[in-house]
Amino acid sequence: MAASDYNKEPSRASDFTINQTTPFNAEPPVAILREHFVTANDKFYVRNHAPVPLIDEASYKLSVEGLIARHCKFSIWELKHSFPQHTVMATLMCAGNRRTEMSDIKAVRGVGWGCAAISNAVWKGPRLRDVLFMAGIEKLESLWDQLHVDFEGIDICKDKRGYGSSIPLHKALEKRGDVILAVEMNGSELPRDHGYPVRVIVPGYIGARSVKWLKTITIQMHESTNYYQKKDYKLFLPEVDWDTVDELWDKSPAIQELNVQAAITQPRDNEMIPKGSSYTVKGYALSGGGRKITRVDISFDGGKSWKVANMFTASQNLPKMDTKWSWEFWECSVKFMPSPCQIICRAWDEGSNTMPENIHQIWNLRGVMNNSWVRVNVVSDEAKL
Repeated sequence: MAASDYNKEPSRASDFTINQTTPFNAEPPVAILREHFVTANDKFYVRNHAPVPLIDEASYKLSVEGLIARHCKFSIWELKHSFPQHTVMATLMCAGNRRTEMSDIKAVRGVGWGCAAISNAVWKGPRLRDVLFMAGIEKLESLWDQLHVDFEGIDICKDKRGYGSSIPLHKALEKRGDVILAVEMNGSELPRDHGYPVRVIVPGYIGARSVKWLKTITIQMHESTNYYQKKDYKLFLPEVDWDTVDELWDKSPAIQELNVQAAITQPRDNEMIPKGSSYTVKGYALSGGGRKITRVDISFDGGKSWKVANMFTASQNLPKMDTKWSWEFWECSVKFMPSPCQIICRAWDEGSNTMPENIHQIWNLRGVMNNSWVRVNVVSDEAKL
């Protein structure tokens, strides 16, 4: 990294939709996002909670501490060379993806995301479980079901602390070992916007758990006490508002696994499509916990009837890798587009989970986990006359 890079924010793609300037939060054009199964580093959505920190790799050390037999500190060189390197393809999605649709119903607090706060990449680094075993986690085996792994970043956010989050220890110790401390993204050094020099990747969980610019890993008997675990990324009933939520924060569980999700990336909302023309609707779908998408349904008549979309994960440039933790692409072709109409999309996963029809029933004051039916309106050429 050049010395000049340390005194400025990273450069970003000019075609991003900037949802917040400081800290920087932006999403790529959804049509471009859907073009490649693996998202290029410079097209990956950016979710920051503070200015991007300036980190000197030469002096960087990752601390592993808390209820662990051996407190350890690892340099980047040690993370790269003292542990086997594991590669995992994983889709990250902000829990606020599609938040603007909830705002259209009733105002919510949070960065206003469209449906492109999601991207897929190939990550590489040591398994978190290997690092924890190096630190002696096996000596606490009788407590594994009670322990949590707390992560904190170098960035300075709320309460003068780094962004923080935690996951249950059992997730970190899964035998597949797909929770990793990523030092590479798509074959290159982690970009600064995406956690340089190291970030945790927690596949199947909301993006908020994949903490960037990782400073400390702490084994403890409770969830993270960080603001973003205690008072953010939680779900509440639609009737809960900011006047009544205070007493509920501690009673509500933190969101971990993603729910079943989908989006229409083609056509755009209110796009003109000539009546009776052939057309291919495209989009993505995914679910949490490694559950695969089993079906995507498309309706052109308000949900009265449905067509099953074709799903695929293969593409010309897709590495031959396990896609357990990745999104899936789908498309649905019609010979005669019934413009004007509203195209509706819903997805199902292998747990028979699907998406709720009514967004009003899942509205929440944080605007998170919106997985209501996707609706895109198209207009005919006649309507433009």
